[in-house]
Amino acid sequence: MTGAMKRDLWGAAQAYEQYMGRWSRQVAPLFLTWLAAPAQQRWVDLGCGTGALTAEIARTCAPRALLGVDTAEGFLQAAARAVPSATFQAGDVSRTGLPGAAFDCAVSGLVLNFTPSPHTALQEMTRLVRPGGLVGLYVWDYAGHMQIMRRFFDAARTIDPGAAAFDDGVNAPVCRPAPLRAALASAGLWDVRVTPLDLTAAFASFDEYWTPFLGATGSAPKYYAGLPPGVQDQVRGAVRAALPTGPDGEILLAVRAWAARGQLPDA
Repeated sequence: MTGAMKRDLWGAAQAYEQYMGRWSRQVAPLFLTWLAAPAQQRWVDLGCGTGALTAEIARTCAPRALLGVDTAEGFLQAAARAVPSATFQAGDVSRTGLPGAAFDCAVSGLVLNFTPSPHTALQEMTRLVRPGGLVGLYVWDYAGHMQIMRRFFDAARTIDPGAAAFDDGVNAPVCRPAPLRAALASAGLWDVRVTPLDLTAAFASFDEYWTPFLGATGSAPKYYAGLPPGVQDQVRGAVRAALPTGPDGEILLAVRAWAARGQLPDA
């Protein structure tokens, strides 16, 4: 995550893993298969977090060099343990301080909407790749089929309209196909493409679904942690009532990310 992001929103690696990390690890291979970058490329993963995307690059893409950048020290430590073959350093997605044209591929996973200026972040990604290099990213479909969060916020807003202030479906309009295409094109990229990446999230029970919301890491958990206990109970009840639950208590939800890629023109 970048230094200009809400620093208190992310940073607890274990809580993040429980809340979003497991889904990040599942969407990363779908993204890389679609990106279809050649082997032996120099990669930079901006906002690498706990290393879900970095690890998949190391495992499947045969990188010549691989650098992960993040501002959260706890995330960097977790990523370094998970991907010992990569290099990690502290840095801001929008102002990395890295030399220009030093990479073949600049990627980020689930980061763009947390930057104060997505356009500036994309300009930095574009600056970092050589002529002809690839820029690729993915973001959750907060307003639509990222139902883990969408179900939470739709229910919470029936109890507390103030939940909208934390709802990335409201606050992250870039996380839709048309704005993503426009953002990459405005950064000087060509052959811009956007595609959905779809998963299914299965929970054996409501408790399995709900426990990650108690970690205070991420938009929904941070919102929930700040509520008075009585309102917490109401929100929990509203979310539970709104979830599609099977006869044995199981819950099945759609999980969608939007992936986008573009290429820097050859010199």
